[in-house]
Amino acid sequence: MKPKIAIIICGFSENRQFVTNSYIQSIHYSGGLPIIIPLVKSNIVLQEYISLCDGFLFCGGGDITPLLFGKEPLEKLGETNITLDYFQLQFMRYVMLSGKPILSICRGMQLLNIACNGTLYQDISLKGSDCISHMQHSSRKDISHKVTTKSGTLLHKLIGKTAYTNSFHHQAIDQLGKGLISSATTSDGIIEGIELINYSFAIGVQWHPEAMYHSTPSMRKLFLSFIYMSSLISE
Repeated sequence: MKPKIAIIICGFSENRQFVTNSYIQSIHYSGGLPIIIPLVKSNIVLQEYISLCDGFLFCGGGDITPLLFGKEPLEKLGETNITLDYFQLQFMRYVMLSGKPILSICRGMQLLNIACNGTLYQDISLKGSDCISHMQHSSRKDISHKVTTKSGTLLHKLIGKTAYTNSFHHQAIDQLGKGLISSATTSDGIIEGIELINYSFAIGVQWHPEAMYHSTPSMRKLFLSFIYMSSLISE
């Protein structure tokens, strides 16, 4: 039986909840059964979804409300939705308690960091040093910059010492959350990959591997590993 993979909604478009198709297809092509999880204001329902599913994918999206990581909003903060933010943050923490596999992409990686009591730069320019561009103006399938992984990490094992990735973010990790390690960075020191130690499988990446699934074998390997670990739960 295929492992059931929860894909938590990316956000809202007017009165519609949505998930971008590339996340769904990447799970499908990797051998998982995609299940879209809507925003539902019920802790009981969240626990039922956690019991139902074997792995959890947290997707990209908009900015995260800084009040949720103990900061006041700054001028360069983008549009936020605190209802969505709180739902996803609560869901992430419940999933972590379950011990089930987690793959967190872009905003999802930032959410994982906040769930572990880390913080974000509300805009990369606030880092206080020269940074490369992290918001490319080309197709999501195109590469933008080089990422270097840390030896000994799972990400290093999966994608190698270096990888060229796309980049679509203006927020970034500031203080790393408890229990997390940085597993990948760019040349300007921005954290591009994180892992939760002493956990079955919990990886966050700042780029969008789902958009590079068909063009880059290492991005497929990331999804395949996530699905494999989730399959061990379903057995």
